[in-house]
Amino acid sequence: MSHLGEQDDQRRAELVGTLAAVRSRIAAACEAAGRDPRSVTLVAVTKTYPAADVLTLARLGVHDIGESRDQEASGKVDEIAQAAPDVAGVLRWHFVGRLQSRKCRSVASYASAVHSLDRPELAAKLASGVERAGRDPLDVFVQLSLAADPDRGGVPVDRVAEVADAVAAHDHLRLRGIMAVPPMDADPDAAFATVAEVSRRLQRDHSEAGAISAGMSADLTEAIRHGSTHVRVGTALLGRRDPTFG
Repeated sequence: MSHLGEQDDQRRAELVGTLAAVRSRIAAACEAAGRDPRSVTLVAVTKTYPAADVLTLARLGVHDIGESRDQEASGKVDEIAQAAPDVAGVLRWHFVGRLQSRKCRSVASYASAVHSLDRPELAAKLASGVERAGRDPLDVFVQLSLAADPDRGGVPVDRVAEVADAVAAHDHLRLRGIMAVPPMDADPDAAFATVAEVSRRLQRDHSEAGAISAGMSADLTEAIRHGSTHVRVGTALLGRRDPTFG
């Protein structure tokens, strides 16, 4: 891997091309749905990819970065802060992986948003981490389970209100809405229609929680059709290569 201060022209060209393609897909999906493309945030999921890619994307205008593992994310946050403080100041880090209780304090120290809260007790731990860090409130999405698979995380529909209330009870957290990942064999239109309905129900009690984090490389069009405000894109943007860390 190139050092952050160096420019890998070939990799930059790849990312320029894939970013243009992803933005085009988002624009087309928004046009078909009668939506403004500015209503959809592209979160570039850079897990397993080096900080150099994050830096390149940031300089191409992508400032919302998604990570799934705290150790990897916090390392990239520190690396970019040291090498490119100007870029570090505009990045918004989104934690999109399964949230562990023991990682809440660390995640709360750098993340702008957590998309995967699925237990009421995690809200208190995140809030404590935010207070300890002396920072602005942390945006939180409640992860909805669309499959009976505990390894994928998320809460069933009938427990969304309970978890949302736990988030909203903390001044250091800001309830944003719902996140979901459809099961591998699911019809994405049907899955995202369910997410949209759960979102409408949530807003009856929490009017500010209208955001929907849904849609990835393969199904962002369907997600946008059903109201997604945040699409989390990895493969379509960064490719399937095996990055080398150095």
